[in-house]
Amino acid sequence: MRALIIPVCLAAGCAAHAETPLIAPEDVVFLRELAEATLEASRVRPGETVAGIGPNSSGGTLIRPGGRNAYPAYWIRDYAMSLESGVVPLEEQRHALTVAAAHQVDKETVLPTGSRLPVGSIPDHISFGGVPIYFPGILEDYEKQGGEQWGLLPCLDDQYFFIHMARQFQLAAREDAFLRETHGGKTLFSRLEAAYAMPPSDPGTGLVRVGTENRGVNFGFFDTVTHTGDLLFCSVLKHRAAMEMADMATPAGQPEREAFYRTEAARIADALPRVFQRPDGWFAASTGTSAQPDVWGTAFAVWTGAVTGEPARRACAALAKALRDGTIAWEGGIRHVPQDLDYSAKAVWEKCLAARNRYQNGAYWDTPVGWVAHAAAQTDPEAAAALVRDYLGQLRADDFRKGDAFGAPWECRHPEDNHRQNPVYLTSVTAPLAVFLSDTPPFCGIAVPGVSKQDAVRTEGSPGTRWLPMI
Repeated sequence: MRALIIPVCLAAGCAAHAETPLIAPEDVVFLRELAEATLEASRVRPGETVAGIGPNSSGGTLIRPGGRNAYPAYWIRDYAMSLESGVVPLEEQRHALTVAAAHQVDKETVLPTGSRLPVGSIPDHISFGGVPIYFPGILEDYEKQGGEQWGLLPCLDDQYFFIHMARQFQLAAREDAFLRETHGGKTLFSRLEAAYAMPPSDPGTGLVRVGTENRGVNFGFFDTVTHTGDLLFCSVLKHRAAMEMADMATPAGQPEREAFYRTEAARIADALPRVFQRPDGWFAASTGTSAQPDVWGTAFAVWTGAVTGEPARRACAALAKALRDGTIAWEGGIRHVPQDLDYSAKAVWEKCLAARNRYQNGAYWDTPVGWVAHAAAQTDPEAAAALVRDYLGQLRADDFRKGDAFGAPWECRHPEDNHRQNPVYLTSVTAPLAVFLSDTPPFCGIAVPGVSKQDAVRTEGSPGTRWLPMI
C-alpha cells in the first residue's frame, strides 16, 4: 500500500499549500489495532484484581491507565483522554461516567492531611473497591491523601475531563437523555456545572489561577511539578469544557446556560496568548512557580482550537523549530520542556518531585505526539512527518504483543540508562490515534481500511469533525 499523501493546510480551510506523506493508512490501522490490544490489557472486569489490588466491585468493566501491573485503579484523566480514539465501547463509557458521577463531592470536606475537597470535586482516580482518591501519590488510602506536596485542592484538571467524558458519550451514543438523568439526587448536567465551577479562576479572564494557599495540580501528566499563578494547560482544558458545556446545555434542558459558556470560552481564548505566550512563540506553563515553556500545553492549545490566528502560527513555528533542532523529541517521544529552555543546568522545572531525566522531569512521552505533529505540520510538514515516523518505528520495534520482553507503548522513556517506565500504556497510543483519525488539518479525513466513514458515527465537536468507528 502506498503512503497516503496528506494535504497540509497552512491557511484556513483545507486548501493544500504543501503535501507530505505524514502518515500512511496502514500505519493508522497498526495504531488502531495496537490501541485495541492495549485497551484490552487495561480492562478490569467485575471481580478481577490487578497486582493483588481489588477485586473490581463497581458492577462493570473499569479501564485503568495501562496493562500489566502499573496503576491498579480507574484514573479519570487517562480514561477520558482515550475516548476520541473511538476504541472504548459505549457500555464501558456509560459505566465510567456513572462511577465518576457517584464520587463527586457534594459537601466540602477537610481531610486529615489539611487538604480540602470543595463541592464539585471529581476524583483523580477511584479504587476497584470504590474508594475515591482526589490527589496523586497514593492508591486507595482515603485518610492519607493530599498534603502540601500535592496541593491543598484536588487535581484541577479532572473536573474538565469529567465534562469531556460526558460530551464524548453524547456524541458517540447520539443520546441526550443521559444529561437529565439523576445521580445522587442531581442531574448529570448539574453535576457537570458543579465540576466546571470547582477550580479557582481569575474572575476577569476566566483562566485557572492558584496560589500556595489553594494550589491544585495543573494537569496530571505533570502532577509532580509545582505550578502557581495562572495555569496554561488547565485553562486550555477549561476552554474546551466551556465549549462542550455550551453544546450540552440545550439538550440538557438548560438552553439559557449556553450563552454563559460561550462567553466563558471566548474570554479564555482571548486571554491565553496575552497571558502565556512568550516572544519566542512558546506558551509558558504558568505565570508563577515553574513557568517554563510547556511543549505539551503549547501543542494542545493549538490542537483544541483554544489558540488560533497569529498566536497559533507562532506556536506552530516554535514547535517545528524545536523538532528540527532536536530539543523536544527522542525516538518519537516528546519532552515537557525544550532542552535549551530548562530552568537550570540541573533542573528541568523550577520545582519538581521527580528525578532529572525521569518521569515528568525530562523523560520523553508518546501521549502528546499527535498534538505536536498536528501543530508542527502547519509550518514544517517534514519535521512533523519525521516525528511520526520515529514514533511508529519505536512502537513497532518494541510492540508488547511480541511477548513479555517487549513493552511499547511505554508511558515514558529516556536514553540515559535506557530508561523505560510503565509498559503497555494506553494514552501513548490512543491520544495520537485520535489526532490521526481526525478531520482536522493536516489529516483532513484520512481514509483508513477497516474504518469506513459509511459505517461510522459522525460526531461534530471541537476540534474538527471526527469519524468514530461504530462500536
